[in-house]
Amino acid sequence: QVHLVESGGGSVQAGGSLKLSCVASGNFFSINAMGWYRQAPGKQRELVAQAIGGGDANYIDTVKGRFTISWDSAKNTVSLQMNTLKPEDTAVYYCHAERVVVTMTYGITELWGQGTLVTVSS
Repeated sequence: QVHLVESGGGSVQAGGSLKLSCVASGNFFSINAMGWYRQAPGKQRELVAQAIGGGDANYIDTVKGRFTISWDSAKNTVSLQMNTLKPEDTAVYYCHAERVVVTMTYGITELWGQGTLVTVSS
């Protein structure tokens, strides 16, 4: 089995920083992309940042310049450094892995972490 294990999160005042980390554990060959989604109360889950094999990274407009995603494919770890946090960043953040190659004939389309709560107070 393949799992995504998250760490980090917590509570911080506006303007502060937090770092989320996620490790993909289990037996697999490769992952095509890893990223972070978030879901605020009463809102739909949205993609915050995604790192794609080859070094590309995508961000939603509201976090550009404040958040940085880092993916160490050798360690199967993805991190999200969040700076200048705002109350509207408050949400449960989920680690996400896309197209996990488990064996030569079996793959997983997507995996989700259990979620970690980030609370930003004004």
